[in-house]
Amino acid sequence: MTSPTELFHLCTVDEWEDAVGSGERRPPSLGEQGFVHLSSRDQVHLPATRLYAGRHDMLLLRLDPDELTAPVRWEPGVPTDPEAMTFPHLYGPLPVRAVVDVTPYLPAADGTFAPLTHSQT
Repeated sequence: MTSPTELFHLCTVDEWEDAVGSGERRPPSLGEQGFVHLSSRDQVHLPATRLYAGRHDMLLLRLDPDELTAPVRWEPGVPTDPEAMTFPHLYGPLPVRAVVDVTPYLPAADGTFAPLTHSQT
């Protein structure tokens, strides 16, 4: 897959505040799986719905891939994702300086998250 010009990461308001204070985001997945979960614009709604359905404290971080200081590898997600879809995984902490935009990411009335439109970010 060709690298997109932007990547996205989901976190809560509190997690973002912690990241700003330390200069980097180190979610539990970094210690447990060795990477930070990222998404492209077209796929961010999939992990959002799977992991955060109904939550109203989620933020969408838009990233500049050129500011990431660790390797990004495109790897399979979970079996319920569309066939052959791969997701970007950042193999190191997410530096706050790589975040170019932070916006609330709110679910629909049924708790699911809709795909992003270009006007959302």
